[in-house]
Amino acid sequence: MSDLIEYELSISATYAQCEQLYFTGNNTVVVQTTTGLSIQLPTKNLRPFVGPEGIHGRFKLVINKQNKIQSLDRL
Repeated sequence: MSDLIEYELSISATYAQCEQLYFTGNNTVVVQTTTGLSIQLPTKNLRPFVGPEGIHGRFKLVINKQNKIQSLDRL
């Protein structure tokens, strides 16, 4: 049995919406998995995916049993 849990996320946010990821005090963001589960992520994990168009695409989030992020990758 694996100690890792995988979730698939579909994220679509404009560049203007993504600017909020950089504001002081905004340390987390809530995203929804493709199955409807809400997950709170540190904003620092999404920043590498922000481009001129914002963030758009599907992602795979892998966490351990203690809810620590192991990876977040674009699919």
